[in-house]
Amino acid sequence: MGKKIIAINASPRRGWNTDTLVSEAAKGAESVGAEVEKFDLFKLEKYTGCISCFGCKKEKNKGCCICRDGLKPVLDAIRASDGLIIGSPNYLSEMTASFRALYERLIFQNLTYNKDTPCCNAHMIPVLLIMTSNAPDMYYTDLMRNYQQTLSRFVGPTEVFICGDTLQLKDYSKLDWPWSIFDPEAKKIRHDTVFPQDCRKVFEMGAALVK
Repeated sequence: MGKKIIAINASPRRGWNTDTLVSEAAKGAESVGAEVEKFDLFKLEKYTGCISCFGCKKEKNKGCCICRDGLKPVLDAIRASDGLIIGSPNYLSEMTASFRALYERLIFQNLTYNKDTPCCNAHMIPVLLIMTSNAPDMYYTDLMRNYQQTLSRFVGPTEVFICGDTLQLKDYSKLDWPWSIFDPEAKKIRHDTVFPQDCRKVFEMGAALVK
């Protein structure tokens, strides 16, 4: 039986940069025989980040968030999967609020506050974390390194991919005022030349996640 991979788009813009990269990574996983289930966080029923109820700290709920809202099926699917692909754009030097909500609950359910066994996750899975950004790639290496370390500790071995200097709009001329901090034409050229290479890279990383 093939492996089950969960793919998560934490961007509100379906079909755009982040969603495209997550989908390409998912196709990579499928190319080597995995079954992929995809979630779009912005299409789920209402949910929140961790509410600090500590229900997951009780023995009967060990490692399982008990909050029953739109994220519950996603967390349950991740827990039963063989790998996780998750992507988010960078908003104001951070991941989206939807990503953060999932991240808080995904990590906290496995945190024990025990020095000897700080993580109660008995089913560690590989993770591919993708971030897109309007800024150059190197701007957020420290941010991604922090996420990588925490996910590796509480979910499973994590690889990261940063896609920077992205194209935000198909036609910048329709804006009411010019975005003079960068060159829209240069961004369009980069999107047409470099972004397809990034798609191929995450496809390969998605395949490697399964192998």
